[in-house]
Amino acid sequence: MFSFLIRIVINGLALWVATELVGGVNVTGADSTTDRVLTLLVIGLIFALINTFIKPLVQILTLPLFIVTLGLFTFIVNALMLWLTGWVADQLNVPFEVTDFFWSAVLGALVVSFVSWILNLLLPK
Repeated sequence: MFSFLIRIVINGLALWVATELVGGVNVTGADSTTDRVLTLLVIGLIFALINTFIKPLVQILTLPLFIVTLGLFTFIVNALMLWLTGWVADQLNVPFEVTDFFWSAVLGALVVSFVSWILNLLLPK
């Protein structure tokens, strides 16, 4: 359970970096710093749940595309997971949006993946 909470915090931090660097990935309605942090933690939870339950299914279903593209299809799947997070957040009235599937989602997914990787390297197991 503790590792899942750490994953939520790491996702929240990675998503915060993505909102700062990528123009189409935004936290829209958070007025104060506390609201923004809580919103990012909720988005981190949504992102963690999507990556835990939906991403493996999508990876299995698109396995031939992973093989044909030598793994480059991972970028598209990660972008899809970020875009899906934005859609779920919209359905739950969480102020988070990914405006464009291709550029915003792909660049945002690259940033989130890179920051998550760095943070996972820095934190002890």
